[in-house]
Amino acid sequence: MTSPEGRKWLLLIHQLPPQPNALRVKIWRRLQQVGAVAIKQSVYVMPLSEQSQEDLSWTLKQIVSGGGDGSIGVVRFVEGLTDEQVIALFQTARKSDYQKIIQEANTLLTDWSAGTLDPQDPAVKGAAQVSKLQRRFEEVATIDFFQAPERGTAEILIQDLAARLSGQSSSENAGMHTLDGLNGKIWVTRKNLFVDRIACGWLIRRFVDKSAVFKFVDADTHTPEPDQIRFDMFDGEYTHEGDRCTFEVMVQRFGLRHRGLVLLAEVIHDIDLKDGKYDHAETNGLNALLSGLVASRPDDDQRMDEGMQLIDNLYAYFQRQKGKLAS
Repeated sequence: MTSPEGRKWLLLIHQLPPQPNALRVKIWRRLQQVGAVAIKQSVYVMPLSEQSQEDLSWTLKQIVSGGGDGSIGVVRFVEGLTDEQVIALFQTARKSDYQKIIQEANTLLTDWSAGTLDPQDPAVKGAAQVSKLQRRFEEVATIDFFQAPERGTAEILIQDLAARLSGQSSSENAGMHTLDGLNGKIWVTRKNLFVDRIACGWLIRRFVDKSAVFKFVDADTHTPEPDQIRFDMFDGEYTHEGDRCTFEVMVQRFGLRHRGLVLLAEVIHDIDLKDGKYDHAETNGLNALLSGLVASRPDDDQRMDEGMQLIDNLYAYFQRQKGKLAS
């Protein structure tokens, strides 16, 4: 049971006439555009804000003018749905939006990294493609009220595309790194952890610094300090490079090449970049477990601790499979 002092929400309850069907489609599209999510048939919820109030009020006027009726109320969920479950509904809705952007951006990065296409060639229309992705990202981000985990990946990929378009590299440190000097640092990454950041945290604790300290920040406002190392953040010391996720970049730079880690990196890649490049049987299972973790653990410290255990279990499995293959 959620405390009566929990989060306040706006609820739209409406009823539409059976005809015309065009009105149903119009209202459904309008609710999608403003970022409302359905908690049951004809009942939609949004976080309480002036903008949400305005958006739902205009939607209700359209419903009434079309012959329907409805009402808007401010509510708290005290039985049944919890605030965390409602937030998970919003994050799931935005997940599919970001996944489409990620897939398209990753395709462009793969083509541009392979050298088959020059993004600065006018015939490629690289600037137009990046601008289109940026506009789509901004539209989704506007209604991403609770920072879906996939948001950061989409943003980093678009920023990488823009950097390549201008002839710059998104990373200043692309060479091999030794592990010397990394102990005792504070490792900084974006809030609302998901697969790439959790896997990187596991890699840091396992191979770099067993006592590593993590800090989770708002990427747009964070100013790095001298004792901090940023990962999975644009302009961070470790982040996406081309069609490789941050975990793959770290594995390569740390010179960690054994098979168990390579297989793990391929699974992390497919979950994060959503391109099905390696298509391991274990990918969907880990994705489901981590998605459940995100839905049930809003606290990033808990996500990191429990997520690292999931990663460690899969790594142990791959190591065992490696032994079987060698025998």
